[in-house]
Amino acid sequence: MKHKKLLLPALTYLLSLKNFKKHLIICLGICLFCCTAVQAQFGGFGKAILDKGTDMVSGGSLNKLLKQPQAITTSFNDVNKTGSKPPSFMEGQVAEPLYLLPKAPGGGFKLCAGFYEMTSKSYCLHAGTRGPSTGDGYMLAPVLGPKRDVVILILKHAETHPEVDQHSIQILLWSIIARTRFVDMGADIKLTATRLLSANELLMLEGGALGVLPASVMDKAKNQLPPAVQSVFEAENNIRRLAASGNSSYEEMEKYAMLAGLAPAPDPAVPSGIWSLHPDGYYIRFYPHSYSKTTVQIYVPKELISTRPGLVYDGPNGIACPANVGSQRLAQTNEPLNPDYNQKLKTICNQ
Repeated sequence: MKHKKLLLPALTYLLSLKNFKKHLIICLGICLFCCTAVQAQFGGFGKAILDKGTDMVSGGSLNKLLKQPQAITTSFNDVNKTGSKPPSFMEGQVAEPLYLLPKAPGGGFKLCAGFYEMTSKSYCLHAGTRGPSTGDGYMLAPVLGPKRDVVILILKHAETHPEVDQHSIQILLWSIIARTRFVDMGADIKLTATRLLSANELLMLEGGALGVLPASVMDKAKNQLPPAVQSVFEAENNIRRLAASGNSSYEEMEKYAMLAGLAPAPDPAVPSGIWSLHPDGYYIRFYPHSYSKTTVQIYVPKELISTRPGLVYDGPNGIACPANVGSQRLAQTNEPLNPDYNQKLKTICNQ
């Protein structure tokens, strides 16, 4: 119990400091030290986490567990297909680099009339599904679900934290969409979160989270779920387990987040390269190269700029959503990959 006596004064002191976030990482280190001591004294940290998962579904609360919404709920049903254009729209036109447009103060790019594209970082927001495949059509969808705000904040804050690599951010996002409790996340994942989120924003990670469910509970739960949902439910539980272990690699987590094998046939009604009409009036389409890399193309009609000045494209506010329900939703960013800033815009932009 001497570790507890050391922990409480240390935490009290650190939390009293004005710069809470600066010292939160130190707090996490102290917590991890004490968790190691508790593990030796009480039979294992992993068992404690499983016990939490078991407690959550004891007393007939399994149905309540199964009714909890996913962290991000966006599906193709949320896509507005009104005003969409076929892949041949803008055929033969040459796009200019989107990243050369002026930056908006709140993030994203100020839009001018013209045709633009950018290959940028993207992220998987749907564990237990397959990556993009040839022929899959993706359309614009809003970011929806209980963790909408914190996911958008992570993607936007990542722009100003180049020291946090894409794999670390993807692991954090997988942990969130798997509904991992912040207190259960491993030290590396917590460190990523504290670099990207303020102390108040970190609190957004707690609500609606789950513990790791033991095999007996998983079997009962899966029996009550349709086959299409079972793989996602199981993948999320495996990700929670890895996130809590503190020593899992990106490759291990990816193994559960990404299903192997052939994806279902693409939906012919939603071909690759289909254009979505953005709610702000411009057109947008997505060409995923993988879940971590997507080319975005945007066409802004001249007449739109004259009637709606001040338009901004802000990637994290939308999802590239597949018509193929077995494929992954892709979070978008404002971070170009391999940009060439020596290029010059040919379009006259008065923003």
